[in-house]
This record gives sequence, structure tokens and C-alpha cells, in this order.
Amino acid sequence: MTPWPELKLSAWRDTYATVVLYAQVVGKIRLALAPKMNQWWNVPLYLTTRGLTTSPMPHGDRTLSIDFDFIDHLVVIRDSDGQVRTLALAGTPMRVCDFYRALFAELAAIDVDVRINTAPQECPVTTHFPDDGDHATYDPAAAHLAWDVFRRIEPVFQIFRSRFRGKCSPVHLFWGAFDLAVTRFNGRRAPLRQAPVDRDAYDEEVSSLGFWPGDPWTGGSEAMFYSYTVPEPAGFAQQRVLPAAAFYSAQMKEFFLPYDEVRRAADPAAVILEFAQSTYEAGATLAGWDRQALAYP
Repeated sequence: MTPWPELKLSAWRDTYATVVLYAQVVGKIRLALAPKMNQWWNVPLYLTTRGLTTSPMPHGDRTLSIDFDFIDHLVVIRDSDGQVRTLALAGTPMRVCDFYRALFAELAAIDVDVRINTAPQECPVTTHFPDDGDHATYDPAAAHLAWDVFRRIEPVFQIFRSRFRGKCSPVHLFWGAFDLAVTRFNGRRAPLRQAPVDRDAYDEEVSSLGFWPGDPWTGGSEAMFYSYTVPEPAGFAQQRVLPAAAFYSAQMKEFFLPYDEVRRAADPAAVILEFAQSTYEAGATLAGWDRQALAYP
């Protein structure tokens, strides 16, 4: 078994910040073109064997997809008429404003007209994409390494997803915070939330598992796995979960497991599944989920 790579924030923080903003541009195109779905499932990107994809999006009587290729370091646009356009990520540093203009120029070249909200989301950056000349770092080795971590985690999340009979999200990457997540639902409605985005995302009781590669904006957090139950049942914070390195954050109301602890394990996938199952059981049991009926044999 190939050891899982180290993913230290300091080694790729600037590239990470730039890639998040690139991904937000592409993700907002998906948001604009894809039909609205429950819990915002029309928003995320998906892991591929080379990077990330929007999956097919409708545009008139065509479909198109936009992919990040972190092996050849390209953005690739394909449509159902067979047209292919590419945008190089490596080489000359490309500012977010340059990426935005170049990507929309390639879309225009195949007669794709789409309008997006150009303000960044879920991050402290307030400069709109067409004006952002500050974020321009793209280290191909760093981008590939980060994707290599994601592509190892994604199939483990798929295994966890396969063990649940009830409604469950795809394993998908939300480009706002750049976290990979899979969410289970028990079918019961949850109390109404005030924030418009949260109102739809958490309109049902959920148990969510995810991986976040750290905070590129403040540098205050390294890569972590997380798990939470919403609404949080009484006593959740006091539950003993596995493995021993997992801990509860009262501020975030989530259990966390450092990626570094996972990658050093003899069997990283087994450790992730142990964390996923124990935190799910803790929350679902306290919240009164019918775990037996929801389990897939």
C-alpha cells in the first residue's frame, strides 16, 4: 500500500487559496446552469481520475462540462457537440481576474453565454473575480498533491455511503469552503433556519461526514476530517468516539480528526471509516434515528 502523502498547509497555502477561487468561478457556472436541487446538490463539484468536474450541465439543447485536470494542469471545457476548449493552469502565473476572463472567453468561443455572481463565497476575500489580481499562485506539484489526497479519501467516503439505505447525498466537493462531504438523512424535517442557504441545506435532520484541507485564509487550521449531527442532540459533545485522536470542538459543534493522524496509520481507510461510523452512531442514537431500518446490509 502506497503511504498517504503529507499535506501541510504551509507547503501549498498560496496555491490552495488561488485554486479555491478558480473553483468558485467554475462552481458558480454550474450553479447558474444546473437546475436547483434539494440541499443545494446542484452546486458541488465531483472528484475524477484526473481532478474535479462539474459533471454535465444543460445549456440550451446541449450539455457541457468543465473539468480541472491536476495531472496535466488544465481546465477542459467539453460540450455534447464534440467541441473541446482548454485553458493552461501551469506556466505563467494566472491571476484570478485573468482566469475569469480567459475561462469566459473560451465559453464564448463555443457560444456558451452564462452570467454569474462574481463575489467570492464563504471566505474573507471580498474582491470580485474580474478584479482580483492578488491571488495568482499555482504550483503544479502542490495542486497535484492536494488532489492526490482527495482522490484517496473519496472512495472511502463512497464505501461509507454504501452502508446506508436512506436518503444520502453524493460524495461531492463544495467549492465555497473546498470540503469533500457526504451527508445522511433520516427523513424527518428539521426546525426552520433563518439563513436562506442553511434553510434548504438543513431542512431535514442530517449526519454529515467531510474532509477539509485546512484554512488557507488565516493559516489557523491544518487538514481535518469532520463529522456533525444537525440538529445536534443533547449529549453529543460528551460522546466517546473513535479513534482516540478524534476530538469535539465546542465552537464548531463538530467532531474532528486530523488528517495527519490518518495518513500515519497502517490502514488510513479503516481509520476514516472508524471515525465515520462511530460519530454517526453517536449522533444518530442520541437523536433517535431508526439505525437498524436505515442500515444497508
